[in-house]
Amino acid sequence: MTLPPIYADTPVDLLPAQSVASFPVNTFLENLSILPSGDIYITNHEVGEVVQLQPNGHRRIYAQLPGKVSGIAWIQPNQFLVNGWDATGVPFVAVLADGEVQCSQPLPEAQFLNGITPLSDRNYLMADSYRGVIWSFDLTTQTIQPWLEHTLLARSDEASSFPAVNGLKRFGNDLYASNTQRMLLLKIPLDESLNPQEPEVFMEGTNIDDFAFDRHGNLYGATHVYNSVIRIDRDRHTTIVAQAAQGVTGCTAVAFHGTDLYVVNNGGMFLPPDTGIEAAQVVRLAVGTRGAPLLIEG
Repeated sequence: MTLPPIYADTPVDLLPAQSVASFPVNTFLENLSILPSGDIYITNHEVGEVVQLQPNGHRRIYAQLPGKVSGIAWIQPNQFLVNGWDATGVPFVAVLADGEVQCSQPLPEAQFLNGITPLSDRNYLMADSYRGVIWSFDLTTQTIQPWLEHTLLARSDEASSFPAVNGLKRFGNDLYASNTQRMLLLKIPLDESLNPQEPEVFMEGTNIDDFAFDRHGNLYGATHVYNSVIRIDRDRHTTIVAQAAQGVTGCTAVAFHGTDLYVVNNGGMFLPPDTGIEAAQVVRLAVGTRGAPLLIEG
């Protein structure tokens, strides 16, 4: 597969990088959530695991789910919201508490549940990358309903295996969403009741999987098949801040803790580099004074 050279002329300003954990080749690390303690919870997509990585480097399997697991978001201490497919291939949404499934709901109307982000204290949004929908999950009532369905969230070619709407993050009164297959970054204004308004294209020609904002509104995005992490500032200027040499081959998601940005990857499983699939890694990028997080991601 030949990719469009969309970052060929993009400036490069590499951040200091350090690998903090390595996983065997063909491990698909899909998403992550970081607690204030610095503990990182990572979805190991293909095998349905949630892995806990402690600041001292120790790791363990926090939860094991039948099927596959994709998105994860921290709700409160030792409680998480996750999604994926069960062993029969039916999409599901589950709440984990102390490593056990507290509740799980099938969502057969969904196709490919992916990134999760809080909209409010009790309401979480999750991307459906193949149906082109953003779903809303209410923690209090444990109900799921479509929040927004729009052509800009969908694939332009339903035969493509690339996900459409993928990463979701709120910044201020807007929700941002990446459409990976169409190489779009979207902005969805929110009204006073946090209902979505008409989506608009914030940026074209950028291949973003998941992403995170710093407190200044700079976006840091994992480009997955482009094997890099990019920064997009509020003026929509793009800079490459990490590349394959920094250990981010096949990077799928990023999250802040303090002024460090943590990156998870799959070593290039979706589109292997010429040198072959690499070990999956968790990499820390020292953003430092170049940007501080809006909040501790979780």
